[in-house]
Amino acid sequence: MANYILRRLLLIIPTLFGIMLLNFVIVQAAPGGPVEQTLAQLQGMETGVQGQLGSAGETSSGSGYRGSEGLHPDLIERIEKLYGFDKPAHERFFLMVGNYLTLDFGESFFRDRSVVGLIIEKMPVSISLGLWSTLIIYLVSIPLGVKKAVHDGSRFDVWTSSVIIIGYAIPGFLFAILLIVLFAGGSYLDWFPLRGLTSPNFEALTWYEKIADYFWHLALPVTANVIGGFATLTFLTKNSFLDEIGKQYVVTARAKGLEERRVLYGHIFRNAMLIVIASLPTLLIQLFFTGALLIEVIFSLDGLGLLGFEAALNRDYPVVFGTLFIFTLLGLALKLISDMTYVLVDPRIDFASREH
Repeated sequence: MANYILRRLLLIIPTLFGIMLLNFVIVQAAPGGPVEQTLAQLQGMETGVQGQLGSAGETSSGSGYRGSEGLHPDLIERIEKLYGFDKPAHERFFLMVGNYLTLDFGESFFRDRSVVGLIIEKMPVSISLGLWSTLIIYLVSIPLGVKKAVHDGSRFDVWTSSVIIIGYAIPGFLFAILLIVLFAGGSYLDWFPLRGLTSPNFEALTWYEKIADYFWHLALPVTANVIGGFATLTFLTKNSFLDEIGKQYVVTARAKGLEERRVLYGHIFRNAMLIVIASLPTLLIQLFFTGALLIEVIFSLDGLGLLGFEAALNRDYPVVFGTLFIFTLLGLALKLISDMTYVLVDPRIDFASREH
């Protein structure tokens, strides 16, 4: 087990390097970088002056950037140096990798803040949304999947499957809008707030009022975030249990006279849960960093999803690569944790066999 964990930890290094290299190449090929955006803004400010002074200004057509005409070459060089584009691409990449080894993610181009500071500031929002969404999905889906497997083909199985599939078919952002219209002062009821995780007077509240206020603000975003998340895990749990129920060891356990509950949770559960545990890292990454993007926008929750989206639009490369690095590292770590959880669920699993 220890050798397997060590190998997986060492494998994280080339995996991170490969992902960062691939994304760096893609980003470099995308048009409209931070230098071009700044030059375009400066060129727009220069247009009014040029119209009054004529065309006597010096141009810099050899700069290689669109929209750089009319700007002095020294100014363009200073802007390139400001954003680190005075060096060739390969040198910038290895410089970035070297900084990341010391956990130096640099400064945002447009927010005048460190990338680490921005991520720490936005992290509580994404953790709150992702953590409670994951917890609710697992608390509902696993017991529901087990019950559907036990009562396979019954009326309960049919109508719950219909409800789950309908929920899965509804886009989360569309359901979020519906919740706002119905419960957040849209057209009907005004029961829930529409912005942020806490009220303006949060600090003046007592500790139990703070807890109530926190969950009051989370109610609609979490509901919208989980609406489509039950289907995959519920059916995965059901099918896993159905596969195990028909096996010989279950028949033998029942023939020995064991109670059905003990057979179900003492024998079937640990085997059926293996594939469910394997899906946990994917679900966590989706809910924490990707699936909640539109939910964060609709409910004005300033989290990591919104931060990464705005950074990509603004070509804020330090934020883009910093968040990508952290997301990838967390994903690989969660995958390793899921493998270790296999052993907790079923101690018979031996990862040492994978070394051969």
